Amino acid sequence: MTGPAPATPLPPCDIAIIGGGAGGVLTAIHALHAATTPARIVMIEPHATLARGVAYATPYAEHLLNVPAKRMSAFDGVPEDFLDFVVDTTPAEEADRDALGCAYIERRRYGDYLRDRLRRAIEASPATLQVVQDHVDGMDVRDDGVTLLLAHHGTLQAAGAVLAVGNTPKPLPARGAPQLPAGTSLPAWDFAGVKAIAADADICIVGSGLSMVDTVLSLADHGHRGRIRVLSRHALLPLSHTAHAVADFDAEPLLAMGLRQRMRFLRQAARDAAAQGLPWQAVMERIRPHGQALWQSMPVSDQRRFLRHVVRLWDVHRHRIAPQVHAQLQAMLDRGQLQLHRGRLDTVVGHAGRVRVTTRLRDGRAEQFDVDCVVNATGVELRAQTMRNPLLHDLLGKGHAQPGPHGIGLKAARDGRLVDADGGTLPRVFAIGSLRIGCVWESIAVPELRGQAETAARELLALSGH
Repeated sequence: MTGPAPATPLPPCDIAIIGGGAGGVLTAIHALHAATTPARIVMIEPHATLARGVAYATPYAEHLLNVPAKRMSAFDGVPEDFLDFVVDTTPAEEADRDALGCAYIERRRYGDYLRDRLRRAIEASPATLQVVQDHVDGMDVRDDGVTLLLAHHGTLQAAGAVLAVGNTPKPLPARGAPQLPAGTSLPAWDFAGVKAIAADADICIVGSGLSMVDTVLSLADHGHRGRIRVLSRHALLPLSHTAHAVADFDAEPLLAMGLRQRMRFLRQAARDAAAQGLPWQAVMERIRPHGQALWQSMPVSDQRRFLRHVVRLWDVHRHRIAPQVHAQLQAMLDRGQLQLHRGRLDTVVGHAGRVRVTTRLRDGRAEQFDVDCVVNATGVELRAQTMRNPLLHDLLGKGHAQPGPHGIGLKAARDGRLVDADGGTLPRVFAIGSLRIGCVWESIAVPELRGQAETAARELLALSGH
């Protein structure tokens, strides 16, 4: 018996984009727009549909963007491009531009938007884009380019490459998780699986961030009646957006302050904003453009302190949710269906047809409760060594890359070029998105992602003479 015929070898290309989620598609769009000659671009993505990474894979209407439509453009120079798409694809009787601009649109429509803008870019560009459904398992770096090892298509020679590998969900952080009976544990990103949970089931959602919000919304949309326990170390839920406002103060002095000084400064700024009739969210909006500079200006010791003591408090204030979503969560809390549990997950074991969850409280005591199902909403893996990605393991093993600060992602230069194990910059390999969190912190929201994608595309086109 013979196996499947080998795939047709791929001809060399000018840019190889590894990953077809939002970051990869943004890179392709910007490369197609910037090309002035017939450059050849190849995107390698294992899934059949593009722009369906963790963020935009949901097919369900209850999952909304966490930013109003008018601030979600793929282009710095056309700030309302996504809003244009939303207006154009909304029934005329509902297409009030001002109202839609302030609305939190269904998240699935953002994937539709990226695919639409990619199609338009392909039609208008002298460059070509080939999408290859495959995995990249390894990379060799040369002075004049890279060689990619694909799982099914053999090798691909490229003048340069962009690592847009997206987000990898964390495994459930509990002893006993791999041995749980089938159907009693699932990841939050299994959107169909969450919908299929019995309406009267008792559930424990591990993690209290944005993935938890998605899970609760899907359960509510499906008419869930059972109890929903949310377990996390801090038991802090994401906070709500308000009407857009920006506090008026100079953020530059923050860059010279230590972490404690910064926290005191921001608390005072929130009090000052309140005295002027502004919500604390206006303070976060004021420092939003300075996110990367604030991270990079902190000494390593303060960055560690931030990761140890402040990060969750930062996350719930920075990564806010639509007001109507926050109100829905609050209503479920008020009636007791949604319950918060503060503790660290320890073990999960099958017990009498259910799952016994053991947590450790801050004082060291154990707490146990039984549920019908555990949902893993602990977020995305940040350490490249534990992302279960063969390409990243290959790059690290060969010395073409090194872990980023604090072990988060990969180390990259300020423009996104990868830094190898010896500290040298690889001129033809760029990293974007989650791989750069350790270096710049703010790296996966659309404003940062589109800027990184455009820089990588333009620099690689210049290197290959296009």
